Amino acid sequence: MQIWQQPGYVLHARPWRETSLLLECLTPELGRVGLIARGVRGRKTRIQRATLEAFQPVNLSFHLRGEMGTLRDAEAGPRHALTGTGLLSGLYLNELVVRLTVRQDAHAPLFAAYADTLARLATHTGIAWTLRRFERDLLQALGYAPVLDAEPGSGQPIQPLQRYDYEPELGPVVRPQTGWIPGSALLALATDSEPRAEDLRVLKRLMRRLIAEHLGNRDLASWRFFSHRREVTRRPVKPVE
Repeated sequence: MQIWQQPGYVLHARPWRETSLLLECLTPELGRVGLIARGVRGRKTRIQRATLEAFQPVNLSFHLRGEMGTLRDAEAGPRHALTGTGLLSGLYLNELVVRLTVRQDAHAPLFAAYADTLARLATHTGIAWTLRRFERDLLQALGYAPVLDAEPGSGQPIQPLQRYDYEPELGPVVRPQTGWIPGSALLALATDSEPRAEDLRVLKRLMRRLIAEHLGNRDLASWRFFSHRREVTRRPVKPVE
């Protein structure tokens, strides 16, 4: 099957043989596709390596046969300027999509959410909230939408001052004494309203727990990196003698 000028983003690239790359790309009509980009690491190539950098929209033309396709042409648009925490967050997005999606399963809403998230990360504001929104949208696109606005079974609306636990197979369950999730945090994510700082920290823990349910026995490398980075930051600095 020949595909022409399919909008996409390169999520991951790794060397293959001497001059080629193996790509994982996200597209609106075909979902995640694996492509072989032949010769792009060589001196003479029609497709420039820079065209296949992450975080820039690219129109992809390729021949798809079975699990992998062969890249024929690529035309890149302006790259999102991600730096610092925004860049690390972008790498986290890419790892999430590669790990949680399957190849050639179309998710047009996910593609739109990914593109919107990159644009938000480039502004370097509200990064934590931007990530929580994308995690929510990713789970929803994959059919694992978290229950955020009502109790399972009873259908009672979530109360902002109530405390809840979250059972992944059910949803929020009232736990007035031991619940660790304020109803206000759940409602913020449900209504797409930026939460208070303390609720945002709770939502990070919740979304990580929900995502972990679909990762099998292997965590994300991004999570390990962020945890190590926080540990290094918190270590006391020894005085210079």
